[in-house]
Amino acid sequence: MISWAISAALGAKLFDEVVVSTDDEEIASIANNSGAKTPFMRPSELADDLTPTVPVIAHAISEYARNGVTVEYACCIYPCSPFIESEDLVAGFNLMREFGSDFVYPVSEYPHPVQRAMRQLKNGKMEFLQSEFELTRTQDLEKTYHDCGQFYWGVGQAWLDNKKMHTDGLGMILPSWRFVDIDSEDDWKRAEDIYRSRNHSGDSSLA
Repeated sequence: MISWAISAALGAKLFDEVVVSTDDEEIASIANNSGAKTPFMRPSELADDLTPTVPVIAHAISEYARNGVTVEYACCIYPCSPFIESEDLVAGFNLMREFGSDFVYPVSEYPHPVQRAMRQLKNGKMEFLQSEFELTRTQDLEKTYHDCGQFYWGVGQAWLDNKKMHTDGLGMILPSWRFVDIDSEDDWKRAEDIYRSRNHSGDSSLA
């Protein structure tokens, strides 16, 4: 999976170096074989399931600083995004430079208005989280967006300053069919369907 992300990064022809941050020797080997570098291993305190993104990138930038290299811009690319495209990485970088933003990341519109979200009660009945919108037409509600979970462009110092990627950044809108953030088996199946459709092939394997 990680080789897809590395390929997109290399294809963008933007980066002085494509680096994989990991604490796993097998992942490091795959990364190197795919064309990326692993000049350091990620410390264990930044490698658990609860570690936020910003400290991981800040650590990578700091490792380069220790060797006398100042990182002006860094892009964090998530490995579980098989449809990431080099052109989007370029577009995100240009958007960040154009508006002088600390961060830029892709977003997509929610398929249904979040104002009409519901919860299910123990008795099976449904309840609106915002009851005031129960009778509002969906087309009259404000559009809302969510993070695509693909990549995050950021100014080097913004990563080091522990700024917030989302609220300190700009959103670059992508259509929903252009991405899948794989977190579950359902996500994987959806990714295979999209891959098969986009490639018009009977082989649906992403591996």
